[in-house]
Amino acid sequence: MNGRAATSGLASLASRVGSWLRGAWHRVLHLWRASLGFRVVMVTMLLGILVLTAVGTYLYGSIAQGLVDSRQRIAAEDSLRDASDAQRAFDTTDQNDSTGALTQFATSLVKQYRRDAGNETRYVVLSRLANNNDGRVIMNAIESGTVGVRFIPDELRAEVAAQPDHQHLQVATIEEGSDTISAVIVGQRIDTGVAGDYGLYFIYPMHREREIISFVGQTFLIGGAALILLVGAIAFVVTRLVADPVRRAAIVAEKFAEGNLNERMRAKGEDDLARLGNSFNAMAASIQQQIAQLENLSRVQQRFVSDVSHELRTPLTTIRMAGDLIHDSRGDFEPTVARSAELLRGELDRFEELLADLLEISRFDAGAAVLDVEASDLCASVERAVDAHRTLAARKGTQLRVEAPAEPVIADMDSRRIERILRNLISNAIEHGEGKPVEVTVGANDTAVAVTVRDHGVGLRPGEAALVFTRFWRADPARARTTGGTGLGLAIALEDARLHAGRLEAWGARGEGSCFRLTLPRKADATITSSPLPLSPLAAEAARARSADGRGGDDGGAASRADDETVRLRRIVVERTP
Repeated sequence: MNGRAATSGLASLASRVGSWLRGAWHRVLHLWRASLGFRVVMVTMLLGILVLTAVGTYLYGSIAQGLVDSRQRIAAEDSLRDASDAQRAFDTTDQNDSTGALTQFATSLVKQYRRDAGNETRYVVLSRLANNNDGRVIMNAIESGTVGVRFIPDELRAEVAAQPDHQHLQVATIEEGSDTISAVIVGQRIDTGVAGDYGLYFIYPMHREREIISFVGQTFLIGGAALILLVGAIAFVVTRLVADPVRRAAIVAEKFAEGNLNERMRAKGEDDLARLGNSFNAMAASIQQQIAQLENLSRVQQRFVSDVSHELRTPLTTIRMAGDLIHDSRGDFEPTVARSAELLRGELDRFEELLADLLEISRFDAGAAVLDVEASDLCASVERAVDAHRTLAARKGTQLRVEAPAEPVIADMDSRRIERILRNLISNAIEHGEGKPVEVTVGANDTAVAVTVRDHGVGLRPGEAALVFTRFWRADPARARTTGGTGLGLAIALEDARLHAGRLEAWGARGEGSCFRLTLPRKADATITSSPLPLSPLAAEAARARSADGRGGDDGGAASRADDETVRLRRIVVERTP
């Protein structure tokens, strides 16, 4: 039980540590993406670490090799002098008649050359050479301390035996108690007289060199760390000098983009940042001036359109009265004059519509358009718009098909403006549908309601779907119009949709027709998350085909669903007249 509790505690601790590490890593990544100064400082410090590591490694190795070389040179000179003295001592001694006397002399001589003064320790070993077969007296190996013959490398002993006239040197590892240290070992042949050739070895432990190398390494580490921190601090200061003006410029640009056209950068000096600030300020002043000019021109244009529209109403009323009188009396005229009276009345109707649309556009431009919002049934508005176009559809030989839910589709809207949008869309579909059926579909979801108007006419070229709402734009300027449009209907419809915080979108494909979708929020203060109807009819037809293929094996279920769909949908069909 205690084991399971301990395991659970360790697992919980590991989970908390892992969560903390992941959080720290995410914070570092966020700083890396969001802060230019952090990236510059980190990159500078990382590059500094790499450079210092490479340089420090090279210098450390060079210093260590220099110390070893110096130690070897000093050891060679020192041992050569003492080996010569030892040889002279053996040459002049008379204690060579017995093993005991010679051993005692050799032992005292070896101890005489032993050094033990702090870091200047030296061990001495006298050992019989492997090729010594001439000695009449045999001495055992003589050692001056704990470091003895067992630390003499076999390679060095073989070299001394093979080349007795030369001094031989080798670096090896020895043990002093529990301490392991590198040492320089110098060997040379000594002629002991009756005992034959022996090897005299001087062992120099490199205590001082190790301390120096350790001190150099610590100095490199501490100095390198301090230098890296100093480089990071310098990079931070330099980055702040460059990044702060850029950051202030970004803040000023954001405020300028939000509409605060009087925002400017502080520019001092003559450096690059000062030139940047001056250039930005000059650009901002130029943009502000151009915006002011455009706003003034827009106000003049709006006022001109509004004034002209209002001023034309008075003469148009007089012309309308005279035209109606002429039109009512056309039966008494010759046929050409009577036809002219009919044309005059038709053009007066178009003129009145154009003036009405211009006045409406001027209200949108002036921001004077307001909504009369109330909860209304979108299906009822669709029915009224369709009823208003029955005569036109019959004259064009167009069949209108309406699909709408059986239950009311309630949304907060200005019914007058919505019906105006629908009338524009339906009249355009009839005009460009080339006598083919026009489909009007109503849909709804939790947040929005929508209406699509689809025709099967000539369609739109690529890129024209974004232009259809432009004022006075026509896909084919040479094509004659029979519905008397002003070229402002879709532009007004788009403004009406925007007043409702809705969307009016267009889709079209050459030879496939076009589709317009109006999407409105259910509530006036709601936000549209998605439209309940697809904009592209081809995608919707493909989805329906896939759905039909998935349930093709269940004929009874399909028939039942078809009956339910018939009950659920109201279909208003204006049949094509013969």
